[in-house]
Amino acid sequence: MQTTSRTAQIQTPGQPHLKRVLSLWDLVYYGIILTSPIAAVPLFGEAQVLSRGHTVTTLLLAMVAMSATAVSFGRMANVYPSSGSVYSYISKTLNPHVGFILGWAMFLEYLFQPIQNSLYAVLTIHRMVPQVPFALLAAVTVGFITLMTVQGIKFTARTNEVLLGFMLLVTAVFLVEAFRHIVLHQTISGLFSLKPIYNPATFDLRALAAGTSFAALVFIGFDGVSILAEEVKNPKRNVLLAAVLVCLFTGIFSGLQVYLAQLVRPGHAMMQNQETAFMDVAKIAGGPMLFTAYGIVLLVSSMACGLAGHVGAARLLVQHGAR
Repeated sequence: MQTTSRTAQIQTPGQPHLKRVLSLWDLVYYGIILTSPIAAVPLFGEAQVLSRGHTVTTLLLAMVAMSATAVSFGRMANVYPSSGSVYSYISKTLNPHVGFILGWAMFLEYLFQPIQNSLYAVLTIHRMVPQVPFALLAAVTVGFITLMTVQGIKFTARTNEVLLGFMLLVTAVFLVEAFRHIVLHQTISGLFSLKPIYNPATFDLRALAAGTSFAALVFIGFDGVSILAEEVKNPKRNVLLAAVLVCLFTGIFSGLQVYLAQLVRPGHAMMQNQETAFMDVAKIAGGPMLFTAYGIVLLVSSMACGLAGHVGAARLLVQHGAR
């Protein structure tokens, strides 16, 4: 009865409401896009150095912690099945003023994310076509992301699925090429090394702790599924499931990519282009074509994350306006 009463308070007739059109898998796609299925790729070089070659372990540890947090978000969405995420939860359970501050902090996060993603997208393009002016690339990228955002939530959901499919395709090619490279150079036994998970020669608890805190960045955005609680069917069930599934998929899929990358390029020495170190690993595994493909997929991932960030910021503003 208490839950019903609270839900009723949120869905009063005088407040604007969003249509419940999203399925569980729409929510999962959105969450995976927001975290990005290749989230570990831009962080690979730095994570290798911080963890002293134990990036896979840090990803798995961060996945466990984030999955527990995802359950908490899902349970709160069960009580308050409306958009707004932490803003709604804190406003209702603690204090509206505290919720107001956290809500604007979240808004700034979602506002900053498209800027960050746009910048990384432009850096990726500029590395492949340095003759094009940086300012022009930035304007086109930001304008394109904004144009996609205003098309509506169903368009965003379908676009997310297409972008996700492309990223998974390129990643699948990398996995196959990395598998082939390892077998050719190290035989089949090279696929079953424990060194990416635990290497006694370089293992250090402080380095592992530092790497785990850094690896948590891979999961930033999983809470975005709760932002769309007012637009998903059966939010009391689907928000919790989606949040946990996004964390598990991100951790396991990123861990697999990094595991093979560590086998292709062993060691954790400083890499020449640390921000795009994974592209160099892809070049070792699959040649120049795969190097270029990863440049494109990093661009697509940045634009997709920027689109998802726009959507999250807009939903926070809608929820704030409803109050």
